[in-house]
Amino acid sequence: MTSVWRKSFWLMLGASLVLFFSLGIRHGFGLFLTPMSNEFGWGREVFAFAMALQNLAWGVAQPFAGALADRLGARQTVAIGGILYTVGLVLMGFADSALSLSLSAGLLIGIGLSGTSFSVILGVVGRAVPPEKRSMAMGIAAAAGSFGQFAMLPGSLGLIEWLGWSAALIALGMMAALVVPLAAMIKDRPHASKEPKQTLGEALREACSHSGFRLLAFGFFVCGFQVVFIGVHLPAYLVDKNLPVMVGTTVLALVGLFNVFGTYIAGWLGEYRSKPRLLSVLYLARGVVITLFITFPVSAWTAYAFGIVMGLLWLSTVPLTNGTIATMFGVRNLSMLGGIVFLFHQIGSFLGGWLGGYVFDQTGNYDLVWQISIVLSVVAAALNWPIREQAVARLQGVQT
Repeated sequence: MTSVWRKSFWLMLGASLVLFFSLGIRHGFGLFLTPMSNEFGWGREVFAFAMALQNLAWGVAQPFAGALADRLGARQTVAIGGILYTVGLVLMGFADSALSLSLSAGLLIGIGLSGTSFSVILGVVGRAVPPEKRSMAMGIAAAAGSFGQFAMLPGSLGLIEWLGWSAALIALGMMAALVVPLAAMIKDRPHASKEPKQTLGEALREACSHSGFRLLAFGFFVCGFQVVFIGVHLPAYLVDKNLPVMVGTTVLALVGLFNVFGTYIAGWLGEYRSKPRLLSVLYLARGVVITLFITFPVSAWTAYAFGIVMGLLWLSTVPLTNGTIATMFGVRNLSMLGGIVFLFHQIGSFLGGWLGGYVFDQTGNYDLVWQISIVLSVVAAALNWPIREQAVARLQGVQT
């Protein structure tokens, strides 16, 4: 197996760096909510809607980006996504109205993320390594994105304090531009699979008629709702509790740091245990952690503890979800099928991001959204538990 890892080293490195920049920059957008809203006199719903639109655009574009990567290879898809991401960040730095913010931070960055994030990148990784190492390899790549979240958050806050929010976004755009040359390292071979050939239509019909695929998609909706609500609104929530801005930044950074370990461990466990059952445990654990966080008085230390534990559970769902799809349907159309499931994740993200701002503007607090998040954790656990992790009949006896 050492030779396998050696052959895929440069691809894994390039894939990991792309996720580092794309997800690391994106996870700091919540830091811009307060300064932009204050400068233009917006309610929180304006910024929240732009972030929600970003996630929805990302989700809608993801199956198309995945299909492009499955057919032509990921290099071109990643490069195009990197260009759109860069342009979106620069234009967001000049946004001065709800419309310009929605077009830049919402549509452009959302479409750019579809070419530079998990579904495309993990599809490449899934094809590059043998099935018995696929879950761990996906965990390693996802962990790189998590480390970007940890490393980039303090940097984003420092840029805001040094340059102001507008120039900080332009500087982040220059960092996002690094994704374009990094795409050259992702030498994917989409037609190298030994699986029986399928048209896009055949792949879609097979997956959408499979109950396990539908349950994965609905469960992933919950993941999106929770992580975007927390990522966008947690810093403001903590400020409302009379804690310094730095506490919220530190909490999100802790989420990123401990998610490095969480995603790697999840990928490793996925090699030995049922991935759908692990997903059920993760979702239930999230519900318990959120319940404890909002039940006890909020302080800097309870916030830090929340960030650490939630970090272990944050994106651990990603290698397990994509690994289950690969086991059931193979890797030939993995980026596209992963993109469809991710669309449901992003519909949840849209609702989590927007609903947080709407509920706050209507009630002056986030209590209702926290409560919805807890209920959804139980629903997601119930949806994932009955999924059977086995290949469809078409792939029986085929090395995927």
